[in-house]
Amino acid sequence: MPKPLSLSFDPIARADELWKQRWGSVPSMGAITSIMRAHQILLSQVDAVVRPYGLTFARYEALVLLTFSKSGELPMSKIGERLMVHPTSVTNTVDRLVKSGLVDKRPNPNDGRGTLASITDRGREVVESATRDLMAMEFGLGVYDAEDCGRIFEMLRPLRVAAEDFEES
Repeated sequence: MPKPLSLSFDPIARADELWKQRWGSVPSMGAITSIMRAHQILLSQVDAVVRPYGLTFARYEALVLLTFSKSGELPMSKIGERLMVHPTSVTNTVDRLVKSGLVDKRPNPNDGRGTLASITDRGREVVESATRDLMAMEFGLGVYDAEDCGRIFEMLRPLRVAAEDFEES
């Protein structure tokens, strides 16, 4: 798909001006629209990097999570909790990784109803290669320096706390 031509104006700034004229100033509208557009841009760039490995960013995150675990395996429920996604999404993600030979599934011996997902040797190879590629393109954030990235992280933290992603310590 060819890249669309760049506009000669910032459409989000234009929408913000029109919003102000119609409903008054609401800075959060311009901010949310910018965040949502940034999400689209970053997800597109990151997915383009992991696609050659047969991954989406969600599948990549699951592989990384399994890599971070001591034994290379986690209960499916723990994966959903850590990635903050619905159990159905975890099942779909892990099933795709199993189909690709990057993850194995087996009954959890500590929980008769649960399932463990474990990363395979091939999965470890893929996650290492994909991670090198993502780091080389700075996860799409190369226009920012380390200090800017730290500020972005800190700026979004209160939103994540308010959403009860975690308890602030």
